[in-house]
Amino acid sequence: MAEGENEMRWDGLCSRDSSTREIALENIRQIILRKTEYFRSVKETPHRPSHELSNAVSSDGLNKLLAHLLMLSKRCPFKDVREKSEFILKSVQELGIRIPRPLGHGPSRFIPEKEILQVGSEDAQMHALFADSFAALGRLDNITLVMVFHPQYLESFLKTQHYLLQMDGPLPLHYRHYIGIMAAARHQCSYLVNLHVNDFLHVGGDPKWLNGLENAPQKLRNLGELNKVLAHRPWLITKEHIEGLLKAEEHSWSLAELVHAVVLLTHYHSLASFTFGCGISPEIHCDGGHTFRPPSVSNYCICDITNGNHNVDEMQVNSAGNVSVSDSFFEVEALMEKMKQLQECRDEEEASQEEMASRFEIEKRESMFVFSSDDEEVTPARDISRHFEDTSYGYKDFSRHGMHVPTFRVQDYCWEDHGYSLVNRLYPDVGQLIDEKFHIAYNLTYNTMATHKDVDTSMLRRAIWNYIHCMFGIRYDDYDYGEINQLLDRSFKVYIKTIVCAPEKVTKRMYDSFWRQFKHSEKVHVNLLLIEARMQAELLYALRAITRYMT
Repeated sequence: MAEGENEMRWDGLCSRDSSTREIALENIRQIILRKTEYFRSVKETPHRPSHELSNAVSSDGLNKLLAHLLMLSKRCPFKDVREKSEFILKSVQELGIRIPRPLGHGPSRFIPEKEILQVGSEDAQMHALFADSFAALGRLDNITLVMVFHPQYLESFLKTQHYLLQMDGPLPLHYRHYIGIMAAARHQCSYLVNLHVNDFLHVGGDPKWLNGLENAPQKLRNLGELNKVLAHRPWLITKEHIEGLLKAEEHSWSLAELVHAVVLLTHYHSLASFTFGCGISPEIHCDGGHTFRPPSVSNYCICDITNGNHNVDEMQVNSAGNVSVSDSFFEVEALMEKMKQLQECRDEEEASQEEMASRFEIEKRESMFVFSSDDEEVTPARDISRHFEDTSYGYKDFSRHGMHVPTFRVQDYCWEDHGYSLVNRLYPDVGQLIDEKFHIAYNLTYNTMATHKDVDTSMLRRAIWNYIHCMFGIRYDDYDYGEINQLLDRSFKVYIKTIVCAPEKVTKRMYDSFWRQFKHSEKVHVNLLLIEARMQAELLYALRAITRYMT
């Protein structure tokens, strides 16, 4: 009777072969019903020695299995698994055991559940994508279900993440997930930390490492400084940081290992930005994603608990795309008019190089004063902060307190000509995958803005991307930074800077306050631009430092 959550064999449910899934489901059903019967008998036997109860199935262990089944009943792309999981839950309930129900309103706290694609209603192409994701991870997570607004990007993202975490590479599998935990913890992203704690244990990671960074090998602890600076002030990274990691005697990193680690760190820093920026809810089977308490409203039938109808009478969050604010209607028209005027100015005259450089410096200075009025420190919880050191270290503008950081000129070191080839040389194929992801995010367009069609959005997308790089001190000589103030209003800039620099401080109010007439899919698109621009900026600083060390 000792099988726990991690000893239960869920792997067979990931198979594309229905007969394999059927055998796995039957095994799971028998194990869970056996545990349930045993648990009932233990509870019902008076004066049973307490040590026998602790050696038997604990209620916590059974609850974890039931929560996993609940997740499968809602999130598995295979219909047979969803239906059988729901059937097993009802069977357990009929035996008098309380079963879990989902908390919240779907994958995002910011986007109404009815606007997000429901598992089971996807088309054939999307089903294949969902099946791939489920086969790789054993789950269809909430990030995937929000990114699915943009299938072309999602496919590239999943392919890249799968390669980083599971395919051949310089680092062992458990190191990869632990680095993911370290990176997500820097932004206090409990959502990603929880996912990768489970993945770390699943691939054989030592549970003692999870007690705190001080319990991990020295080699991983040495990565803490790079993780810290990369997450919050990447412009401070020097070749000395790189040298310290590559020449640490028996704890040294190889160049290939370090590039793999850097890509993982930047991937999870930016993914933490997406998680907070889109208000991603806890996974159904994780803490905060389900409850064993019965619904507070008395008029539910038993079947509601597993069929999801418990949300029907609960208050739905208003769609940000339907805000009835009188001036929001004119935001889109005003923005489109500005784009038209800027294009006409471009066609008529071109600013000098001196003027362009001056406008960059002005925008860089102004970006320092963009932060929300309710900006306050967020104290990390102990279960998150134990995965990183120096908890007080966070984002600080690079020109504050008299510090001057030289401008990073893309003409001197750029992703296309320098970073891409370095990554591909030391960690084959990853450069190609990341490059594809950058290009898809940057070029993605449906030629729409809110209700308007046939709109060229390239000017707006470039302004967003270059504003983020400007905040990191990165300049494009051929871009007129005067366009940024024309196209991005203050509420939007506050949202962008918070997502990119301190994502743990993002609120629903910030999400709702920008582009009020735009659809949620367009706001998710903005988040994709933000996370890819951020990842590229971090990579540029880290890879330039590696290049300087090598030369």
